[in-house]
Amino acid sequence: MTDTVIPVVDIRDHRYRTTVPAVPARLEMPSGLLADTRGRPLRDLRISVTDRCNFRCVYCMPKDVFDKDYQFLPHSELLSFEEIERIVRIAIEHGVEKIRLTGGEPLLRKNIERLVEMLAKLTTRDGQPLDLTLTTNASLLARKAQSLKDAGLTRVSVSLDALDDAVFKRMNDVDFSVHDVLAGIETAQRVGLAPLKVNMVVQKGVNDDQIVPLAGHFKGTGIILRFIEFMDVGASNGWNMASVVPSAEVIQRIDAAFPLDSLQPNYLGETAERWRYRDGSGEIGVISSVTQAFCHDCTRARLSTEGKLYLCLFATQGYDLRALLRDGRSDLEISNALAAIWRQRSDRYSELRADPETQAARAARKIEMSYIGG
Repeated sequence: MTDTVIPVVDIRDHRYRTTVPAVPARLEMPSGLLADTRGRPLRDLRISVTDRCNFRCVYCMPKDVFDKDYQFLPHSELLSFEEIERIVRIAIEHGVEKIRLTGGEPLLRKNIERLVEMLAKLTTRDGQPLDLTLTTNASLLARKAQSLKDAGLTRVSVSLDALDDAVFKRMNDVDFSVHDVLAGIETAQRVGLAPLKVNMVVQKGVNDDQIVPLAGHFKGTGIILRFIEFMDVGASNGWNMASVVPSAEVIQRIDAAFPLDSLQPNYLGETAERWRYRDGSGEIGVISSVTQAFCHDCTRARLSTEGKLYLCLFATQGYDLRALLRDGRSDLEISNALAAIWRQRSDRYSELRADPETQAARAARKIEMSYIGG
């Protein structure tokens, strides 16, 4: 018998627990040296630009929850491009160097190229270009890749959970074909959105037979394939540990077909453990947030579609930055509120996943991945 996780709350609304952050009485200029309670800096901001998606992936937005009656956020509640750009400018002063646009499906946001162009004009504290990237299901990538590149996008990550068309269609649940995703990937690579990464969420008994075929397909192409352990994000995906294929097993399977050697991380806080093909034909990565927690050097914050800041993918509470934006607060006031939030950050859910108190606390309100971004 397969265990099923039953949601204990109504996940058909967006009333997640949030607070309006306080603005400190004494304001300080940002130094770029912001650190949380564990000494982790703020370097990476992931921004969800829409809660809508045209896929209904069973591990993210299953049809039995996100059906035709599901109420997505009205446009008036979304952060405007100008508000997003303002938050990014403020975050850069605290050390942010990488911006990832997510969703939902970010290419569904009308005129997304204009936001990319606005963000591409910003630079880090030391005057370097931002690492500006976007995660997509690639359904619209073939037609948008050139305009995104022209607007200043650095690179893209594409979600692709199977090479076999029947398996992939079962997983996206909207009959979208692998061929069209591969066409988007090919176009993005051709226009220079590189290095391009492809992400596969692995579920035992669902698509784990696609691990080696996907590795073989992208081997030698310059595309970096990454395998992500099926995670307990949100309350709608029926997560259970029995469905997790540990990253160590993924590496064993690929190594048996295509011998691998381990690689060092590219930078502090990198989520993927890197491996190279021994014959020099490229690399893969595994993201092991279930079996090998990497909370100790996590430098990421997430901004929801409606301007709530979350300090962890598994957070149960957000901080309403939109309220400060629309209340006429100055950049310096918002900057100090953001600093105060990060300084008290102690999140390390993946390290505490097995703790009963942690599980009980999260059961109160799990935030959906489609709302906060992956």
